[in-house]
Amino acid sequence: MLAYPSSIDLSSRTLRYLTGRLAARRGEIGTRWRRLTADRQALLALAHLRCGDTYTQLAAGFGIGIATAYRYIREAVDVLAALAPTLAEAMRLARTKAFVILDGTLLPIDRIAADTPYYSGKHKRHGMNVQVLTDPFGRLLWASPALPVSTHDLTAARTHGIVEALIDADLKCWAGKAYQGAGGSIRVPFRGRHLKRWQRRHNSTHAKIRCLGEQAMATLKGWRLLRKLRCSTNRITAIVQAVLVLHHASA
Repeated sequence: MLAYPSSIDLSSRTLRYLTGRLAARRGEIGTRWRRLTADRQALLALAHLRCGDTYTQLAAGFGIGIATAYRYIREAVDVLAALAPTLAEAMRLARTKAFVILDGTLLPIDRIAADTPYYSGKHKRHGMNVQVLTDPFGRLLWASPALPVSTHDLTAARTHGIVEALIDADLKCWAGKAYQGAGGSIRVPFRGRHLKRWQRRHNSTHAKIRCLGEQAMATLKGWRLLRKLRCSTNRITAIVQAVLVLHHASA
């Protein structure tokens, strides 16, 4: 297989952060020798997450076996996922904000047509549903565990306890039409074709606020692996959490 030099659009700060975490992990389990040093393992994991390179491509580029590349990347993802903030921790940070924005996104996956729970009739593709909380400036605060995309956004928000957490924190939240009926402090736009003028103005203002949350979606999709996941659906939550931790580390 041919190999060539490439680049990753991340700062060296992100590499140093992951290297430090992996070095600490090796110290905890008493690792003596590996094919790759901690910094090379960190680079391997970042190339997979950021660029979406396959195990076969990475194994050839780093001069290791495919199984070794898989193990190294899985270890790095698990180390990062363990550091991801919980919803309670995100709520403590969110209390310092004027409000938060709640939205759901679809992460495409490679599934067969028979996997009904993972198929979205709206998007005409298979995927996973991830709920995202952002601050008023569109900065990513928290991302939920992944659920099959057939799960409605409001159902997902209630399943993860987001609605209750926002009520307990007495925190204002802007959300889309999919969250109609959530109650509490979650504000949604008016629905219907024949709206009054003041309702249309309200929807326009609401949309301007919510559009800032799209920046968080762009942040997630900036990690190219999340644009087309080909792994087990059981691993997607850990991958999303790992990306969230790396995003906060590089901010």
